[in-house]
Order: sequence, then C-alpha cells, then structure tokens
Amino acid sequence: MFTLDQFKRLVADFRDVADFLVIYIAEAHSSDGWAFGNNYDINQHQSLEERLSAARILVQSDPLCPVVVDEMSNAAAIHYGSHPERLYVLQAGKVVYKGGIGPWGYSPQEVRSVLEKLQ
Repeated sequence: MFTLDQFKRLVADFRDVADFLVIYIAEAHSSDGWAFGNNYDINQHQSLEERLSAARILVQSDPLCPVVVDEMSNAAAIHYGSHPERLYVLQAGKVVYKGGIGPWGYSPQEVRSVLEKLQ
C-alpha cells in the first residue's frame, strides 16, 4: 500500500500500452506475524474468504486495474516468486521484465522504463 500511488501513476500513464493486474497474495506483514506499526490490521489469512476480505481493502484504494486473489495454496506467489511483492511485465506470454523481490527490489520506475520502450 505504501507504493500504491506510484503503481497507480504507472497504470494511468500506460493504460494504452499495457493491461495491468494485481494478484493479492498471502499477507506479508500480518498483524499476527511480522507487522509494521503503521500497517493495516490484517491477520494471516486462514481461509479464502479472509483473503478476499483483505483484498477488498486494496480495491477500496482504487488501484485503477483489476485485483484478483491467489488461491490458498499460494500457487501464483510460488510460481512467480512474488512474496512479499514483485512486479512483472509480460508480452505475448513471455516475461520481458522480472523485478526484484519487494520491498527493496520493488521498482515501479524500472517498470516505467520497460513500458516506455514498448510504446
């Protein structure tokens, strides 16, 4: 959520170049786990309904693109190595950009550079 404004600028600036999608995965900083002091009060998801409920908080912040929810088996997070967060750019079914693992490797500016080249 901390970098959501940067992500929203990407979506707004490149919606004619790319389709954007957020996959909500397991909560990285749950209240009952490794939490930050200024974080949302979200416990680690024990059911799909809990994960959906947590994802609705993100949807209320209007990320400007669809939000889908990973399965409780964390299939998407495992496949894309995205816990706690990661940015990708795919073109024609192939990965053309794989960002570093967040939070330190999360770089909307790198995605911006990739998308500028695809324009």
